[in-house]
Amino acid sequence: MTAPTIDDVRAAAGMLAGIAHRTPVLSSTRLNDQAGAEMFLKAENLQRMGAFKFRGAYNALSRLSEAQRARGVVAYSSGNHAQAVALSARLLGMPATIVMPHDAPAVKLAATRGYGATVVEYDRYTEDREAIGAAIAERDGLALIPPYNHLDVIAGQGTAALELLEDVPDLDALVVPLGGGGLLSGCAIAAHAVNPEIELFGVEPEAGDDGRQSLAAGHIVSIEAPRTIADGAQTLHLGELTFPIIQEHVGEILTASDADLVETMKLLAGTLKIVAEPTGCLGLAAVLANPDRFRGRRVGVILSGGNVALDRFAALIG
Repeated sequence: MTAPTIDDVRAAAGMLAGIAHRTPVLSSTRLNDQAGAEMFLKAENLQRMGAFKFRGAYNALSRLSEAQRARGVVAYSSGNHAQAVALSARLLGMPATIVMPHDAPAVKLAATRGYGATVVEYDRYTEDREAIGAAIAERDGLALIPPYNHLDVIAGQGTAALELLEDVPDLDALVVPLGGGGLLSGCAIAAHAVNPEIELFGVEPEAGDDGRQSLAAGHIVSIEAPRTIADGAQTLHLGELTFPIIQEHVGEILTASDADLVETMKLLAGTLKIVAEPTGCLGLAAVLANPDRFRGRRVGVILSGGNVALDRFAALIG
């Protein structure tokens, strides 16, 4: 399999036109002063189902054959890809089965079921979600749509950066949350096609820095399930598709602590009056924690999602 191209990202943008939200780019004088940089936040927490994942899921499902659509799809996810596939399947009239960890946020489990999907729960610390998903796909003849290691998913996610750079073309840097690498790799393809000089950063939770380890080692490094509040980035490894794209395009992978994520959630709520989930705060948290890398620059940040229950949000920022 080859990597998606900018043409694939543009085709995904056409597929998503009128279906996905064109999310706003937010800015704040107070935030700029605190960061020492001009900040442009792509608010994917305001995307359909509350996260960027809708872009890749809808793009992938919409390209299935009629026969595949009739049989349905299976996916595995800690929450946002689950909701994205469930909603996309509902919009396209397809059945969906989603493999989710039993400790996924209740709001994400409820939303996935609410979109009409069948949920199969598993233990993320003792069971292999990829094996479970593959077994269901083989047993029931379903199309397997992984959360990041899929050409159409990557291309769909890249539309977030494509839109951002259409709105703010002269960015110096783009900072993107990193789990399995679908968002980062798609955004990297789009960003460097539009602006070859832009510097790209990925950001992982401090407890789960497999991407940073992988870049240092020159090959994909797998880790145990990290224990972090950034549940959307509790991945074990990068994908065979996403890793080489990240190798080619991304200059550095930073990390953010859980404490930094909580402070960033507070900052976004207090300054921009928006709710972002912990994973969605990874990029901005890293910029604020590494001022010397970004001072005086024009910096784009993907706020990747906002799916956090209000009682959980209150408990974290309280």
